[in-house]
Formats: sequence, structure tokens, C-alpha cells
Amino acid sequence: MSIIGWIILGLLAGAIAKILLPGRDPGGLVGTTLIGIIGAFIGGWISSRFLDRPISNGFYDTATWISAIGGSLVLLIIYRLLFGNSRERH
Repeated sequence: MSIIGWIILGLLAGAIAKILLPGRDPGGLVGTTLIGIIGAFIGGWISSRFLDRPISNGFYDTATWISAIGGSLVLLIIYRLLFGNSRERH
């Protein structure tokens, strides 16, 4: 899969992660989108490196999607823990 494919996968994985973990994020839509893209890359890397699951050449591989969404969820949770709800009104 090309870099463009991973970016598209990351955008979709970020949107799915946001649906699974609703709420306000400190970075808004742009931050969540970037987290999705980075999470897809990290999830794919972890899957291929440590879980002995090679990254598929196809866009529709279930394991690739699960690892991308999982990476996005983990990154979104870490992001919320580090930066909290900075957008809340006091």
C-alpha cells in the first residue's frame, strides 16, 4: 500500500476512533485527523514489527484496518490524557 493509501486509511481510522471514543478533543478536527494518520502508521508498524503480522499490500485487509483503528484509539486516549479538556470553559 502506498503512502497515500496509508493517509486515507489514517483519515478513516481517525474518524472511526472518534466515533468509538466520542467527546471534545483539545485539538479539534485537525488534531483528531492527524492523530488518525499517525495512529494508522504506528498501528501498522507495531503489527508488522512485534505481532509478526506483515502489512498487506491491499487496502481492504481486516488486520490492517484493526491495527490502524487500534493505533488511532491508543493515540487519541494518550492525547486526551496529556492535554485534557483544554477547550472547556471555566
